[in-house]
Amino acid sequence: MKVESNNFIELASIAIQNTEQQAAVRRGTRNGYLNRLAAFTQFGYEHGQHLRMQAAAAKRRALKSLPDLLEEAEARMTENGITVLWAEDAAEARHHVQEIAARHHVKRIVKSKSMLTEEIELNDVLQGAGLDVVETDLGEYIVQIGGEHPSHIVAPIIHKSKESIRDLMVEKLGMPFTDSSGEMVAFARQRLRPIYLDADMGISGGNFVVAETGTIGLVTNEGNGRLCTSAPRVHVVLVGIEKVVESVEDYALLTQVLPRAGTGQHMTVYTSMINGPRRPDDPDGPEAVYVVLVDNGRSAIYATKYAEVLTCVRCGACQNACPVYRSTGGGAYGWVYGGPIGAVLTPLYVGLENAKPLPYASSLCGACKQVCPVDIDLPRMLLDLRCDMEVRGYGSRVYGVGLWVWSFTQRWPWSYRLAAWAARVGQRIMGRWHPGPIGAWAKYRDVPTFAPKTFHQLWAEREEVMSRK
Repeated sequence: MKVESNNFIELASIAIQNTEQQAAVRRGTRNGYLNRLAAFTQFGYEHGQHLRMQAAAAKRRALKSLPDLLEEAEARMTENGITVLWAEDAAEARHHVQEIAARHHVKRIVKSKSMLTEEIELNDVLQGAGLDVVETDLGEYIVQIGGEHPSHIVAPIIHKSKESIRDLMVEKLGMPFTDSSGEMVAFARQRLRPIYLDADMGISGGNFVVAETGTIGLVTNEGNGRLCTSAPRVHVVLVGIEKVVESVEDYALLTQVLPRAGTGQHMTVYTSMINGPRRPDDPDGPEAVYVVLVDNGRSAIYATKYAEVLTCVRCGACQNACPVYRSTGGGAYGWVYGGPIGAVLTPLYVGLENAKPLPYASSLCGACKQVCPVDIDLPRMLLDLRCDMEVRGYGSRVYGVGLWVWSFTQRWPWSYRLAAWAARVGQRIMGRWHPGPIGAWAKYRDVPTFAPKTFHQLWAEREEVMSRK
């Protein structure tokens, strides 16, 4: 997926004018937000907070020992019969998958939902090599046939209405016209079922990697993940190195927290634990399982003050809570990850110079931190990224000049009093018109009226009155 994050303002402006998309995104995010709230507070607010803090501790403990846990996970997976491969970047990860496909004479591939494969642009490369690649998550399937990209971490088609999905399926798949969601799902199921049985390879992501046992944890709701990982003769898992956790106990905790945060479920419909290829006495399952541990910039983040962002479990809760995402949708962010987590991850993965507007795509209301199941301090990171922008010279000149003027006025009492006087007089002269960035801000807000007298003046008058008594 081409990085277009520097076009955020233009893309957001287009998205805001799309009333159908606006309605779909607001409905979907509101439902997700309310479902999460209900799930985390079912047994009381404190119980939900304790769950979050335990999950945060588990992920941070794993992050602290990440190099050792990765080695332990590799050893356990190898003992389980899994072939473990390492990929430093997207190109190496794609190369591994292509080599595996060639080795096993693969022609058709079915894929379970995976944001990492979007990140490394796997589909484009495999299709370019002549392989038939089919997304099987219903949302991802709709996105694929429409030639689009997912706009939400958990709900890929949150930006689409039922009517637009219906029209797309009628046009691209020849589905008989219907307004029934159930009939649309049934039609997609009938189309996909024979594809699973005909596929040579299944590709999935992994929500967690349990170092203690060498197990891949996968949480899904549609059953497509289990079919992708068990029906084809080859299964390839692409997973970021940050997904490793210490133990089965930690995994059991996180598989309760993730669905609560993402969809408001206590558990997803399918919770799979993959321990390797088919054993001699197993009636089914893949003949070979490969796990590709992908870095692709994660080690670089691990060495910075932003390392905490690697604890993200990809639940999408921050997107549902964010007022900016609710207004623009995910497409405006110009890359794989949207919302607050995307505003942090994208500049770190692709470079600040390629995502300059994203650290500012936030009101800093703090809702993203409040709903994060592992308590990532996204508002602080956004502020730190803004600081990095200024330090590296990527900031706005107008903003820089404004900060210099502000700092100048705060240095001496006389300059502060002069600035306050100028602000009061200027506001009376300009009325509702304001120049530059202030005008853009004031277009949708009421600018507070400056007090006719400063605090110092009021205090002096009070002292004078008191002295007369």
